[in-house]
This record gives sequence, structure tokens and C-alpha cells, in this order.
Amino acid sequence: MHAPQCHVTHLVYRLATGGMENVVVQLIRHLPRTSFRHTVIALCDIDPEFSRRLDGTDVELIALNKPPGQPYALYPTVYRLLRRLRPDVLHSCNLAALEFAPVAALARVPLRVHVEHGLDMHEINGKSARYRMLRRLYRPFVSQYVAVSEDQARQCAQVGAAAERVHLIPNGVDTRVFRPRTSDDPLPVGFPFQRERHWVVGTVGRQADIKNPLLLVDAFVQLVHSGAPGTDRLRLAMVGDGPLHSQIAQRLHNEGLSERAWLPGARSDIADILRAFDCFVLPSLSEATSCALQEAMATGLAIVATHVGGNADVLDQGRCGSLVPSGDATALAAELQRLCASGGPNAGAQEALISVRRRYSLETVIQRYGNLFLNTPAHSTRDVLAQQPAPPQDTLH
Repeated sequence: MHAPQCHVTHLVYRLATGGMENVVVQLIRHLPRTSFRHTVIALCDIDPEFSRRLDGTDVELIALNKPPGQPYALYPTVYRLLRRLRPDVLHSCNLAALEFAPVAALARVPLRVHVEHGLDMHEINGKSARYRMLRRLYRPFVSQYVAVSEDQARQCAQVGAAAERVHLIPNGVDTRVFRPRTSDDPLPVGFPFQRERHWVVGTVGRQADIKNPLLLVDAFVQLVHSGAPGTDRLRLAMVGDGPLHSQIAQRLHNEGLSERAWLPGARSDIADILRAFDCFVLPSLSEATSCALQEAMATGLAIVATHVGGNADVLDQGRCGSLVPSGDATALAAELQRLCASGGPNAGAQEALISVRRRYSLETVIQRYGNLFLNTPAHSTRDVLAQQPAPPQDTLH
């Protein structure tokens, strides 16, 4: 006799392009459908283009269109919604969703799993004490925590979460989709640069303050204007959208470098785009476990990331890529010049490929989330997982 499906309700601020949202999509698409069903509640809105990634999954998507300001007016709505849905698990992501943990407890959701995927600009700009207080306030209503990096695990401890309630589960990457380039891979649609002739520095992510994309722009401008050997081949690709998009474009225009940069906005063909890069840069002010960074590692790219949050752990303290100080455009430019001039295979890129397979297998990450979600009074982890075939071994291409 088969156990009933475990109903997981994912609560997010909005469902749109982003690393945290990508993890939600991975869970919905890869957890066994015989054992799980899903609902997504977005406190604000749902991006139609991004939601197409869930086509064919039969997931219910609910947007609450939250107005700006405090969330308390939505408490009755979310309470009634949870009583109607009767989920076995509430999977809340980041602080905005954590604020509804008391509502989920009142609605008698058996298991309330909270995941922190990173800080926002309010915490970077000196309000961390206030947000720590809020997390302490909501802690009694959380059953289990997931930390996506060692840094996040330490932050869970700082708000008083007991060690046995904190599970270190990094984000996973599908190495069958994100793989190194081969000679017959076509260039992405609209990609303006040429292989071999150009050396493309790229990044993928929200163009917002917390991701600090202007640091990469400043380093690129500095390096090109330096006239250093090889910089005539240098090109810039910045994939994503956000409030800084027009500022990035204007800065490049003012420096006369628009023709040497590609700003296509948000794209769905990220794996193909990464294979067109020669070097990946993550210039963020804060990160936990960056999905984009892991995907770049699986693509076999030379990598430069700022030394913040979980980046050093993901890059194995610099063995899998270079780490530079946050906010230091000169240091970033110098490292890009070194990589551009080095030629030949990149040792860090080879280490990154090995590390992704060993530490960030998507199958392993999905199974660990599945085990955690099934740890409810209504479900037996052992009985349900025993029905599932062993996950396939991750392979490198």
C-alpha cells in the first residue's frame, strides 16, 4: 500500500528570476511525483515567463499581490489559504516568508521548514540587529531550518536555532544541463561576440544593489582603458534585469564601450549563454550559495567572485576560482587581466568541475530535501523513499 503524497506549499516573496526561486523550481520538478505534490504561494506577484519553467508539473500557483509595507494585513488571507490547502509542509524562503511562520503554526501545518538564501540590502546597510531580532521572534514557529552555506548555518545559530534543527543543504546544480562547451555547440541567439577572437567576461543575475553589477562594469572600464596587452579582445556580457539595468547601460555608453558589451536582459537559455563565456564573475555584496556560481563551475569557466558570504566555501577557498575583495574594482580588473593573458587550460576551472560533481549534485540535494519534507507525523521517510529508485549518478561532460 502506497503512502499518501506529501503536500509541500512553497511560500516566496515573488516567483520570478532568481537563485532562490530556481531552487523551488528544482524541487517541484525533481522530487518524485508519486510521493510529492506542490503549491506555490507568492506574497507579491508571479512572473509569467518564469512560471513557464513549471509547465507540465500540475503545480498550483497563487499570487497574493501584497502591497508595500508590513505583511500583517495578509495574515487572515494566508491563514484561510493554508486551512484550505492543508499542506503537510510549509517551505518558507527568506525573511519575508518567515513572517508567516506563526500563521502556518496557527493553521496547524505539521512541518514548517524555513530556508535562508542570503541577506538583502537592508541587512548590509546596518539593520542586521533588527532583522536578527525578528528571526529570533519567529524561531519558535519554525520546525526545521535549512542553511545553504556554512555562513548561513552560523547565522541560524546566532538567532538561537538548535544545532539539531539546522540542516546544511547547499543548492544543487544539474551537471547534465550545465556542462563545458564542445566544438559543435552553437552560440546563443543574439550573442554578438566570436569565439577565439574575443575573450568574454560574463555574469548572470539580478541587476540590483545586492548583486553589485556596477563593480564588474567599473573593473571592465578600468581594464579596457588601461590598454594592457590583450584587452582589445575583451568583451562584457551581463545577463539579467533589474533596477540597475539602465544605469549599467548608461555607464558603458558614457565610456564609449556599448559596442563591446551585451546586455540582453533576462534569458531562459542560461546554460547555452554560460558556454559562450570565457570567464564568469560574481561581484555580489552578499551571497549564501549562489546558483549562478555553481552553474559557472559546472560549465568549466574561469571564475572570479567577491570574498563574501558562502563564495569562499563554494570555491573551496580559492582552489576552484579566484576570490577578490568586495567593492574593489582595481583588484577585480587585475585578476581579469591575469586570466585573460594566461591562455591555456585553467586549473581552477578543472577543480571546479570535480567539486561540483562531488559536493553539489542535484540528485543528492533533492533527496536530502525529500527526506526532510517527509519527516512529518503523516509520512514515513523510510517507507516512502524505499519505493523510489536510486538517483542516477551525476556525470561530467
